[in-house]
Amino acid sequence: MARESKTVYICRECGGTSPKWLGQCPHCKAWNTLDESVAEAAAGAGKNRFQALARSQPVATLSEIEAADVERTPTGQEELDRVLGGGIVAGGVVLIGGDPGIGKSTLLLQALDALSARVPVLYVTGEESGAQVALRSRRLGLAGTKVRVLAEIQLERILATLESETPAFCVIDSIQTLYSDQLSSAPGSVAQVRECAAQLTRVAKTSGCAMVLVGHVTKEGALAGPRVLEHIVDTVLYFEGDTHSSFRLVRAIKNRFGAVNEIGVFAMTERGLKGVSNPSAIFLSTHGEPVPGSCVMVTLEGTRPLLVEIQALVDSGGPSPRRLSVGLDRDRLAMLLAVLHRHAGVACMDQDVFVNAVGGVRIGEPAADLAVLLAIQGSLRGRALPRGFFAFGEVGLAGEVRPAPRGQERLREAAKLGFSVAVVPQANAPKKPIEGLTVHGVERIEQAMDVVRGL
Repeated sequence: MARESKTVYICRECGGTSPKWLGQCPHCKAWNTLDESVAEAAAGAGKNRFQALARSQPVATLSEIEAADVERTPTGQEELDRVLGGGIVAGGVVLIGGDPGIGKSTLLLQALDALSARVPVLYVTGEESGAQVALRSRRLGLAGTKVRVLAEIQLERILATLESETPAFCVIDSIQTLYSDQLSSAPGSVAQVRECAAQLTRVAKTSGCAMVLVGHVTKEGALAGPRVLEHIVDTVLYFEGDTHSSFRLVRAIKNRFGAVNEIGVFAMTERGLKGVSNPSAIFLSTHGEPVPGSCVMVTLEGTRPLLVEIQALVDSGGPSPRRLSVGLDRDRLAMLLAVLHRHAGVACMDQDVFVNAVGGVRIGEPAADLAVLLAIQGSLRGRALPRGFFAFGEVGLAGEVRPAPRGQERLREAAKLGFSVAVVPQANAPKKPIEGLTVHGVERIEQAMDVVRGL
């Protein structure tokens, strides 16, 4: 008599299992994330699948282990190389996610075409046919003479192709479309995504093939599938940007071979994605003359200083004034308005206050505080800051202006772009003069207001 298949419930957030349905996952405590799945046959197959990963290595002393910098191969896309830490690493696995239509496949196809001149490459597409990939390649003006393409979603056939083709770089587009015959669940399920990613990672590590896995994102913008997927891979990249804008950002949130929080800036053109060498130009508006309520700041994205314009609009708001910020923390805006009133004597209690970071950039560091307060004060008084002015610094609840990390790099970047006057924390004031730049170091917010009034 045939044995009935056992049902288990798998959490789509963490991959944990439960024998019965529960409203809350017992492992990660997320609500309504358990999906019904068929339990797989035990033991034997799993043992064979992971034997290569289970081989023990001899114990060694840390100081005796030979350590050398990993060799990197440039992808031909300078902005992508910046995010990756200099290029692809043999055996490294990269997970890249982003909204549909943001340009993931376009960017990777361009990188594949550039790499194909130096190393063998393979493009595995599970969402499109080979003809569709070829059509995009022609539209982008890519030669594609050495780019190998496989349209397949079965994992075992892909692994056999990897063994026969032996590429040095492979793109899997996308991991949610793959399925393994060893599992009975549907493609895109938690079990299939986890198993396929683990198998591909094992092949990448044993063969030395650098691999990029394209992942779908949820409505909240997080990578779909179990969170364990982000722990398996070496690098996690997010492709961000508004589909109505021509600019895209690639951001690293995990990188075992380089710095995290690096960004690469691209512009979408008719010939694909092109790197933007001076991204500060995107985030600076093009006023003919200085206008009230505008202040430029220097923010850090990874190792790259970026100049961003902060705009503020203060208007009469009546008994229930609004506080709205775009690209900045709204709660921090409310705190800064209280500091401005208490320590600088500038009251906005009956005013609507709107703050915006130009270009759609999101600023998470507190070094934007001083620029936000100066922009608000300028809008309230109707007085524009002088041309070539910028500011940065964290403002505390006691009214003190705290230093920002790597202040000298911020100052040099602004001077390089032609800015001439700066108000910065006293601790960030340069010991040696910077040519063409006048720096005013301040220790408190009221000092900064006094300096601005005298300019």
